[in-house]
Amino acid sequence: MNETHEHIEDTQNESPESVEQTEAEQQAQQEAEEHAARMESIRQLAVAGELETSDENEEIVEALVDTIRARDELSDKLLRMAADHQNFQRRASGNEREARTSATQGVVQSLIPLLDTFEMALMQDPEKVSSQMVIDGVKMIRDEFMRMLSGYGVSPINPSVGDEFNPAEHAAMMQQAVEGIEPGHISMNMGIGFKLGERVVRPAKVAVVPQPDESTDESGESEEG
Repeated sequence: MNETHEHIEDTQNESPESVEQTEAEQQAQQEAEEHAARMESIRQLAVAGELETSDENEEIVEALVDTIRARDELSDKLLRMAADHQNFQRRASGNEREARTSATQGVVQSLIPLLDTFEMALMQDPEKVSSQMVIDGVKMIRDEFMRMLSGYGVSPINPSVGDEFNPAEHAAMMQQAVEGIEPGHISMNMGIGFKLGERVVRPAKVAVVPQPDESTDESGESEEG
């Protein structure tokens, strides 16, 4: 009841100008729809050859028919192209998923032999295995793992002491002065890095000899940070 009352009040509060504007918009929309319907009826009659017109207007009707046919052909072509594009997107998405699955499968297949090696090592009798045999086994697994990575284009970044610091491939973890090593050069390799092709996956962790104007404490580490 209250909602109906409010609606009546809102209607009553509308200005005459707004009511006239609404009616004008509705009338304009109706006229536009009627015009579009008439034009479509004329087009259909023209295509069917049933449009009655004078001889002087025959060329105009013929041009209209040609235009309609060209429009329909372009519309059909656009629909076919849209359907082809959707099919292409579906195929591309499927191919992308298949490529990712195949790549993952290749990595898994390369890792399985390493797991087999671990299983063989765990089956050994601890009382009959020396520490040197354990170390040799770990080295063998490490070498096999590096060989597997190289098959995927991965290469190590393993700088030597004395090499010049390269910020593109090295991450300076600390500053450490070492006799005989020039400033700005590596004084200790704290962990190798890796590259995938030319892209650095992880930089090598290094210590760098500080510049002469950079003060260091007795341990050789920078007092800063």
